Amino acid sequence: MSIFKSFVGYYKPYRKMFYFDLFCALVVSIVDLAFPQILNFLTGGLYTMDADIIVRSLWIVAISLVVMYLIRYGCQYYITTWGHVMGAQMESDMRQDLFDQMQRLSFSYYDKNNTGDMMSRLVSDLFDISELAHHGPENIFISALKIIGSFVLLMFINVPMTLILLAVTALMIAFSISKNRKMRAIFMDNRKKIAGVNQQVQDSLSGIRVVKSFANEDLEREKFEYSNLEFLDSKKSSYKVMGTFHAGNNFFTGLLYTAVLVSGGFFIANGTLRVTDLAIYALYIGIFVAPIDVLINFTEQFQKGYAGFKRFLEIIHTEPDIKEKKNAQPLHNVAGNIEYQDVSFGYDHDSHVFEHIDISIPAGKTVALVGPSGGGKTTFCSLLPRFYDVSKGAVKIDGQDVRDTTLKSLRSTIGIVQQDVYMFGGTIRDNIAYGKPKATDEEIIKAAKDANIHDFIQALPDGYDTSVGERGVRLSGGQKQRIAIARVFLKNPRILILDEATSALDNESERHIQASLEKLSKDRTTIVIAHRLSTIRNADEIIVMSNEGIQERGSHAELIGKNGLYASYYNMQFEGLND
Repeated sequence: MSIFKSFVGYYKPYRKMFYFDLFCALVVSIVDLAFPQILNFLTGGLYTMDADIIVRSLWIVAISLVVMYLIRYGCQYYITTWGHVMGAQMESDMRQDLFDQMQRLSFSYYDKNNTGDMMSRLVSDLFDISELAHHGPENIFISALKIIGSFVLLMFINVPMTLILLAVTALMIAFSISKNRKMRAIFMDNRKKIAGVNQQVQDSLSGIRVVKSFANEDLEREKFEYSNLEFLDSKKSSYKVMGTFHAGNNFFTGLLYTAVLVSGGFFIANGTLRVTDLAIYALYIGIFVAPIDVLINFTEQFQKGYAGFKRFLEIIHTEPDIKEKKNAQPLHNVAGNIEYQDVSFGYDHDSHVFEHIDISIPAGKTVALVGPSGGGKTTFCSLLPRFYDVSKGAVKIDGQDVRDTTLKSLRSTIGIVQQDVYMFGGTIRDNIAYGKPKATDEEIIKAAKDANIHDFIQALPDGYDTSVGERGVRLSGGQKQRIAIARVFLKNPRILILDEATSALDNESERHIQASLEKLSKDRTTIVIAHRLSTIRNADEIIVMSNEGIQERGSHAELIGKNGLYASYYNMQFEGLND
């Protein structure tokens, strides 16, 4: 029932269109039901009169029927055209809601779910839902009208024969219900299997350069073949059930006609039914059976749409881990003082990345985080913009708990430059402007100059309008990194997080980018996650983190003087044992 209410809610913006669609369906049904009655009137009345009267009346009959079918034409056009438009608009609304929800979901959701599966829900699932939204109410309404209307008219012709017809129809309904249960489970399995195919395609194509560099095309083909054949097996199962379903219902349709002919012959022999009445009865049987066929075929559509909508609601009803409080306050005039007060964090209740961390970073100062991979450095930084929430303790900016601030103001205050830079499809200008979508050309150019990338962009044939390719494939690692830095210059945040921003670059690129980062960090509160320790010698404080928490902290000179863990890392790098 909750699924039904959620589905009906999407009709509300299109109520007028929906009601007129049903009105047109009513008119179509009345016209179809009227024809046998018109035939009965003509054969039993007008056509028994004198030839002159019949001939004089034919033009009235012709005009009346043409007008009737013109009205039917208009109604059928509206049902087919605007009914589908209504379904497409509902699909668009659902797709927008789903995308908006995906934007709201926290990092933890994406840690557990695959992009290919979500793409399947956005595209193929919603198409089936759209078809159900349009055809569902319309098919049920028209079919119900025709079945009930023809049944009532059949009762007027012959009650006993109609009751026999009703008994066969009841058997057909019972058969359909039993097969429906199997179809529901199989169509849900179809959805999961095609999501697996999408997932494999997305994974393989996103990593196509890695695939080719390892010459693993055959391995990827095997992985895709496995998921593809799983989907094929699921489809085969659905077609077997559908085959039984449709063949069985066709058999019962044949029984309906058999029952009519046999019982009709019996009642004619008894003198309780006229031959002409049997002919009219046969016409109504066609009207009675046709909507049953429509409902039978609609069952498949319903199961596909139902399975898709259920998967749609799974995401829509997912509560984001990171929620903004109702009384959250925006950050104003941020100075950039950061405090981690007795902070503990774990991705689940049974594990902890770190515990009882206390760190204070004054405004405008630079703190560097050093330590082995998996020591929690990136996670530590992710708590500041609330990509994750602390398990215990509090993270504060200028004394205000980040959980009490609005997410937009919080994240607008923080700029992040990561090692793995993501480039959006589009131009260099678009990617720099991502830091400030309404930036002027002058602001974009200034940001590029600050990031030491302007001269390179100007040398390109299309300059700032040069396409970067998918995920920035047309740019080198250093070029992408400088565009990412330009984004942050344009954003102009008070707090900066540099997550191993130079660790994957060659020495020449690192030199240019390090100069850009130093310029970017000036007068900003900065947290640096460093792999190359030479880049953090001038940090105000260096904190050495491991799985056991903070191991050491102090300036570069102080930590070298201690001859501890930091000194060990530093000496290893400059002895060439680890780079």
